[in-house]
Amino acid sequence: MATSEYTPAQAAAATGLSLAAVHKAIDTRLVKPRISKGGTKRRLLTKEQLLFLQLQADGVRLLPLQSRRELARAIERSPQVDAVQVGNAQALVVEVKTARRKLATALARLARAERIANRDPEIMSGAPVYRGTRIPIHLVADMLAQGASVEEILEGYPSLDRTKVELAPLYVRAFPQRGRPPHRPRAKGQATGRMTTDRLNRLH
Repeated sequence: MATSEYTPAQAAAATGLSLAAVHKAIDTRLVKPRISKGGTKRRLLTKEQLLFLQLQADGVRLLPLQSRRELARAIERSPQVDAVQVGNAQALVVEVKTARRKLATALARLARAERIANRDPEIMSGAPVYRGTRIPIHLVADMLAQGASVEEILEGYPSLDRTKVELAPLYVRAFPQRGRPPHRPRAKGQATGRMTTDRLNRLH
């Protein structure tokens, strides 16, 4: 089976690290990405490198840089290892199995988020929408961020389901839009879930 590769944004979404923290791990050479070929150069990370980043998110970022480098290299050499000993005189054992299970769950959720999306230049100018609809995923994520409940969104657009709505923020984080985001007018004052849901209805 070919090893999947992930962008820094996808790595951040899966592990819970900030995107800045992922890029810092790359810039300090804790992980060394592959640079994609072709027009747009992208940094791509392996699943083993994401496992190290998951450990970073879970607390090993507090270890000295050299210890973290040892840990990262050990995981790349032996991807299925359950624990790694780092250091010499005062060796520390880092438990890896729990982080691996946690990452596997996160990557499965990330794959589900990717599957709900469709990008078609003929639909909403190519913005990612829920498959089989014209509802922009970024708009639903915005609604949640502004305080709309899942129930309010489902009431306004019953063709969605709870899982699809809840995956919107993950999709937006993992697959950020390139270029200038589309203009989204807001009501004056505090946006409410109801006003935003009404706007969503007009996309139907």
